[in-house]
Formats: sequence, structure tokens, C-alpha cells
Amino acid sequence: MTPSARTQHTSAWGLVPAAAVALAAVFLFAVLDSSTGYLLIVAGLIGAAVTDARRLSDRLLPDLACVAAGLTIISLIPLKADISWPMFFTFGVVLTAAVAVPWWLSHRVFGVDAVRFPWGGWRWSGAQWAYLVGVLTAAYFLLPSYFLSSGVYENWPAITTPSEIGRLLVGVNVVGLWDELFFICTVFALFRRHFPTWQANVLQATIFVSFLWELGYQAWGPLLTVPFALIQGAIFGLTKNLTYVVVLHLLFDVIVFLVILHGHNPAWPHPFPLAPPPA
Repeated sequence: MTPSARTQHTSAWGLVPAAAVALAAVFLFAVLDSSTGYLLIVAGLIGAAVTDARRLSDRLLPDLACVAAGLTIISLIPLKADISWPMFFTFGVVLTAAVAVPWWLSHRVFGVDAVRFPWGGWRWSGAQWAYLVGVLTAAYFLLPSYFLSSGVYENWPAITTPSEIGRLLVGVNVVGLWDELFFICTVFALFRRHFPTWQANVLQATIFVSFLWELGYQAWGPLLTVPFALIQGAIFGLTKNLTYVVVLHLLFDVIVFLVILHGHNPAWPHPFPLAPPPA
């Protein structure tokens, strides 16, 4: 078995510490209860040490430690959207570290190459192109209704100047790229070493959606972000093509950017003639 291969010795008991680490994200990012979040991380790591020692799992502790490191780094800053110059760069540094540190731990400390970034290229099937068009069409009609009727566009700062507009556009898309590097290529990949794909996907989606909640996707946002996170994981699991999931995500985020821009500046020209007025 190569270091990157999925381990074969994780029993159902191993799911308990993994679920504790995933649940920690709910408290860290959605509930904003850091103490409980960190306690769940510690409990999950201790549980993984026990299941490894009892041979109920195979090197679960190192992989959960990588996930826990990323979550801990992210939790060091508030995730509420802020495009001021200091937070713009702080976000960049922290989110970069949240990907780089787990990669370094996995590759250099634990000797596992499960965290990879397989770009995969642009040769997509007809079904992939059809799905891309379908998702973007659905996003075009759903996202304006969600952001404007619920008022969650106000979770992003008002933007009027060219500098603010540029920072929002870059920030939304950089975070979208980072989402795939961290939640899919790191968290999902590490969980898949131990659990069936559907379980690993539910675990990563729990973390992904919690992060998006604090970022601003609140109100009835989980009705959109939960299936989005699960589908992104499933597509990557099937295609191993990071390029495809990134392109899909970034095009989705362009629509998000345009809706937020319209919400704060309803008198400006916009491409959403059927959108409800901002709440």
C-alpha cells in the first residue's frame, strides 16, 4: 500500500473522532463558541490516538491532526467579510497557511502524500459541460433571490469605489479557489483515506458549510451551500479534476460578486432583470 492509498483498517469507531473534529467547525465558525470547538478538536485527536492504538483505525491521528491544524489556523481571525486593506492581506496570509501547514505536516512530518492538487486539464466530457451550464443557469436565478430577499448581501461591506469593487472581486474568487484547495483537496482527501466517499464527503461538507456561514452565507443559505459542498466533493471524487471544480466554483462566485454589487448599488446597471428588490 502506497502512503497515499486509502487505509483499510478504520472501523466504525474511527468515525467518532473524525466527526468530533468536523463538529468542531460548527462551533468555531457557525456558533462562534471557540472553547467548545477547541475541546472537540482535542477530544477528536485523543479519540483518534485511542482508535489507532487499539488498531480500530490506521494512522487516523496524523490525518486528523492535519485537518485540526487547518481549522485552528482559520479560527485565528474573524471570517466576516471585510475588504479593508489590512484584512484583505490578513485573510490571504491566514488562508494560505491553512492550506500550506496541513500539506507540510502530511508530506514532510507524517510521510503521506494524500494532499494533492490534481489540476487535470480542460478535456471535459459532454456531461461535465452540460452540468456546468446547468449549475450556472440555476445560480443565475437562485442567487439573486437568496441574497436580495434575505438581506444577506449586507453581510458583505458596501462597495462603491473602483478599489473596493476590485478587492471584492479578487477576494470572492480567491476564497473560492481556496475553498477547493482546503475543503476538497485537503480535508476531503484526508477523510477519504479512512472512510467511504459518502462519509468523507459529509464530514468535509460539515466543515465547508460552517465556514461559509460565518463568511456570510446565512439565513436560508445552507439550503444552497450544503448541496453545493456535497456536489463539489462528489464531482472531485469522480473526476479527480481540480480544474473543473475550480472553474465551476469561480464562475458561481462571479454571480455572487455581481449580486452583492447590485444589492449595495441597486440603481446601477445590472444583469438580473428578474431579481427582487434588495431587502
